[in-house]
Amino acid sequence: MAIIYPSLIAADVLNLQKEIETLDTHCQGYHLDVMDYHFVPNLTCGPLFINAIARITYKQLWVHLMMDNPENFIDMLTLAPKTIVNFHVELEGQRSRLIKKIAEKGWLPGIAVSPKTDIEKVFPFLDRIHQVLVMSVEPGFSGQEFQPNSIEKVEKLVGYRQTSGLDFKIGMDGGIDENNIAMLAEKGVEHFGIGSGIFKADNPVEQLKKLQDLAKES
Repeated sequence: MAIIYPSLIAADVLNLQKEIETLDTHCQGYHLDVMDYHFVPNLTCGPLFINAIARITYKQLWVHLMMDNPENFIDMLTLAPKTIVNFHVELEGQRSRLIKKIAEKGWLPGIAVSPKTDIEKVFPFLDRIHQVLVMSVEPGFSGQEFQPNSIEKVEKLVGYRQTSGLDFKIGMDGGIDENNIAMLAEKGVEHFGIGSGIFKADNPVEQLKKLQDLAKES
């Protein structure tokens, strides 16, 4: 079943609690982008901000760490059990340690893959993680156009899952809207992080419902 996580990077930050309260009864969770201005050329929220969000919603959070050194950051987070926490597969030398640390905290480890990175780099870790996040735009900024070559990565993950018998989830973030969500759900994407595709609409709740209906039709 496809699940849509509104990506709060595109929400009205000055009225974020109100935005969450408005959406809470209509979604199963929220996507949070964390950027350090090193791994990507942008800077977003710190641990105090994320912990504050975790206190005002009972819905599942999906935290995407776009950071060079996420280990110390993870130690500063106070999140509910079953929170999805992604780090990037490009962090060579840290991956096994990060998976273990996230799992020890009772969260669900996930690995994100940037558009220019071969999807095969995640294969050695798929038996230890909950989710693979396929980035369908360059990480760092909301509102970019969807990159169609990301679909091939989804197809490879689906094929690997079928032959291996593993049950990891496939997520996608970047440029997802009403024009492509049904196709992506049909291809095998189960978790969608959607920012501009929800929050730029005149009525984000109605737009979320529309996207949910489209994903169900696949």
